[in-house]
Amino acid sequence: MNGRIADNTAFAPNTAWNRLRHNRLACVGMLMIALFLLAALFGKWLAPHDPLLVSMSERLKPSSLQYPLGTDHLGRCIWSRLLAGTSVTLGLSFLVVAVVMLIGIPIGILSGYRGGRTDAYFMRLADAAAALPEFLLAVTVTGFLGPGLMKVMLAISCIKWISYARVVRGTIMSEKKQDYILASIVAGSSPWAVNRRHLIRHIASPLAVMAALDVGRTILLISALSYLGLGVQPPAPEWGAMLSEGRPYFQAAPQFMIYPGVAILAVVIALNLLSDGLRDALDVQSDRPSRRKRRYS
Repeated sequence: MNGRIADNTAFAPNTAWNRLRHNRLACVGMLMIALFLLAALFGKWLAPHDPLLVSMSERLKPSSLQYPLGTDHLGRCIWSRLLAGTSVTLGLSFLVVAVVMLIGIPIGILSGYRGGRTDAYFMRLADAAAALPEFLLAVTVTGFLGPGLMKVMLAISCIKWISYARVVRGTIMSEKKQDYILASIVAGSSPWAVNRRHLIRHIASPLAVMAALDVGRTILLISALSYLGLGVQPPAPEWGAMLSEGRPYFQAAPQFMIYPGVAILAVVIALNLLSDGLRDALDVQSDRPSRRKRRYS
């Protein structure tokens, strides 16, 4: 009894949260993301100028006290537009990932648990959708539907669900053969109860890592589509659209493109750091050597 209590007490600090908060790079990523989220929530109050206000007399101004990051080709404050664009870029990316998970997770659970023809149908559909490169398919769908905020979200959702469905399907197919699942079925549990009580918790860890990583990838994809003129349309202050607007003025006013590019890079790096930290923190294999060592010490 004492040995078991001591073992549990020693193991208690090795939770996923403790591992995550002791990962310095992951903490840096979380801090950066927190700052961007604050900018997204309060950006319109923090912006010193109206991000849509055109003032041709102030066009392409360098950094100053009045305009901390200078102005664009229409005299709009770049700092104000970056702050306002944070909510557009991050909000759209988080929304896209949420929609993709709502599509991919149920398909993966149904395909993995039912198997047979259901699994064959969904996986052939996924294989067909994954035959083309992700960016090319997104450009094709967006070009067919036309530019616009909701159409970008729909185009990305049509291709992003595949990876979530495959991960969930593989995990479900592996776990449903375990003895505890068979025992639960024999005891009279319904398929819904088996998935809710036992299987869903096994897909939470890989999905958390994938979601954190996919937000960064979605930001890059949205920015690329906006850069090509297929994404968020002017005058909306979206970072990719700001890059596209600054392209003709790169030599005369490089800050026009540099600042939104740095913002995109910073968010993607922060999300990658958090994704790596989540992967290490949620890895159950990392507990086993320490637990074995305590048990035999």
